[in-house]
Amino acid sequence: MSTSPYLTDFYNSYDEDQRLASRHGSVEFFTTMRYIDKYRKPGHRVLEIGAGTGRYSHALARLGHRVDAVELVEHNIQIFQAHTLPPEEITIFQGNALDLSPFPNNTYDLTLLLGPLYHLYTGADKLQALQEAIRVTKPGGIIFAAYVVSDGCLLDEGFRRGNIDVASYVKEDLLDPRTFAATSQPKDLFELVRKEDVDALMAHFSTTRLHYVATDGCALLLREEIDRMDDEMFQLYLRYHFATCERPDLLGITSHALDIFQK
Repeated sequence: MSTSPYLTDFYNSYDEDQRLASRHGSVEFFTTMRYIDKYRKPGHRVLEIGAGTGRYSHALARLGHRVDAVELVEHNIQIFQAHTLPPEEITIFQGNALDLSPFPNNTYDLTLLLGPLYHLYTGADKLQALQEAIRVTKPGGIIFAAYVVSDGCLLDEGFRRGNIDVASYVKEDLLDPRTFAATSQPKDLFELVRKEDVDALMAHFSTTRLHYVATDGCALLLREEIDRMDDEMFQLYLRYHFATCERPDLLGITSHALDIFQK
């Protein structure tokens, strides 16, 4: 996977830290960390593939974990390094999710694949990224793989905000006119999937799914309402979200999903 100019241009100007720090954006971060906390133990080694600017890598290093991180975009690596504190046992390498050859088999207790699958457009590339993540994970280790979900994005960015012209997307064959399933290309930046697409990918591997989570649920659809909440109401909303984010009838109404499985 070479560095796409579309991807480089996007991340050179996009503030990922600010996205996750906003109140509505923090729902995704809090949810992901909540599930990581279920499985991390003292002494666990962590690999984050596609670490971005390091929000998760730094959080886990500051909890005492030894973290290795891989990131494709140089601009993100510079921000990652600037955020690194002296006590952190953390290393970042430039590389991509399709080739983790510098990392040996069966090394990591927890492997995070929280961004690369957003930008892989062929089945072969997605399978390669998943295979590499599984390879470097210890037997019994846990892999966290994140996806961008089409229906949540369509509802929020299309029908609600008008940032996506739904009618044009149908005419241009980016949305199936009958099912509204999405088709993406590198210039579209994000690969949009549904749970059945993730299920089809994972059928190639002999792993065990532990959770499939609507990571931010309705948080983007309700971003203004969530951002207006006081602390007490926001905590109540998080309790609701955590109680419902694995409910099968709500899994499609999210902008991001997290597939958590064991090697």
